Amino acid sequence: MPSFNFQLPDFLLVAARVPIVAVGLPLGLGLLSGYPTAQVVRSDWYKKLRTPPGRPPRQVFPIVWPLLYISMGCASHLTVKALDNALSASVRSDCMLALSLYYTQLALNILWTPLFFGAKKTGIALIDSALMAATTFYMTKLVAPLSPQASYFLLPYCAWLSFATYLNGGIWWLNRRERASEKQE
Repeated sequence: MPSFNFQLPDFLLVAARVPIVAVGLPLGLGLLSGYPTAQVVRSDWYKKLRTPPGRPPRQVFPIVWPLLYISMGCASHLTVKALDNALSASVRSDCMLALSLYYTQLALNILWTPLFFGAKKTGIALIDSALMAATTFYMTKLVAPLSPQASYFLLPYCAWLSFATYLNGGIWWLNRRERASEKQE
């Protein structure tokens, strides 16, 4: 496989090197992104959405997401440690790609809430969710031989993203007729 020669900005590497920042960055961004959600989930729009089987109560999400943000922050820290300890250019390249994917999925993660809850664009949010899941799965596969511990921190996130993408897809599909009728009015 060709090596990945992209270099992340230093501040992103430094953020991942400092454990409290590595964990605090996704947690803080996630909490800020999710803050407006509380009002929307009480709105008529949200209450009228048809949802696929298996949707957990809304009270589960503010418990699960902080744990996942903490977990992904730990994974980023372990990945940058693998980068710092890498002896070969190939390992360094894979670590850098994994960290680039980490920040890409984090940006997609932060973007999802305003798309789904703010703009109520469930289809665009579904595309975002699928890209986030694919990016995270590839990042996890890439990081597994470099830092098995980091991949362990990412596995619950991969599972949750699969479930969240299913929920988003189900909501988009089950409510497509309502969106079509709203456009005709």
